[in-house]
Amino acid sequence: MPRYLTEQDIADFRAEMCRVATERFARFGYEGVTMRQLAEALGCSPKTPYRYFKDKADILATVRAQAFARFADTLEAAAAKGDGPLDSARRVGEAYLKFAADHPHAYRIMFDIDQPIDDENPELKREAVRARGFVTRQAEDMAKAGLIDVDPVLFGWSLWAATHGLVMLQQAGMLEHGPDSRALAGFHGALMFKGAATAPKKTGKRL
Repeated sequence: MPRYLTEQDIADFRAEMCRVATERFARFGYEGVTMRQLAEALGCSPKTPYRYFKDKADILATVRAQAFARFADTLEAAAAKGDGPLDSARRVGEAYLKFAADHPHAYRIMFDIDQPIDDENPELKREAVRARGFVTRQAEDMAKAGLIDVDPVLFGWSLWAATHGLVMLQQAGMLEHGPDSRALAGFHGALMFKGAATAPKKTGKRL
């Protein structure tokens, strides 16, 4: 007679599956992972995972949603500590880089796997949109404060693209003999801010 599964049993298995799946998807990609391999890693029968997840796509959507949620929480906490828009932007940028360094597998499954983020996976869509908002919102706050005089949407996405590129270079080992990643990020951010900063108003006297 099969053992009755408690809610804690279900939660524990799902958590362990998500831990293993995050690492496997990050290393081998979606096509390089099978349900049988995941089951073997957990020491269970190939059919067991289907009691907790619909299929492999469901597992991937779940682990990506969890990764985006942790990512968004990290950026939100960093932004809340900022002393004004410029300091918040700096803190969010630093938190972004630290998250990517501390959780490389989570970062890869968020941004390096081709899976639609749409209404088919509402939790994934909600958390991905939330994370995206914190990445680009700092530029909107700087524009409202009169610190930059450019399209804040384009400025925010440009900062994001540059930061993501930096993370990819670091994860590929391309910065091993290059500049410190935080120094490089600060240098690039300062250049972008300088180019977008609102010009000081002229106060010349009329003759």
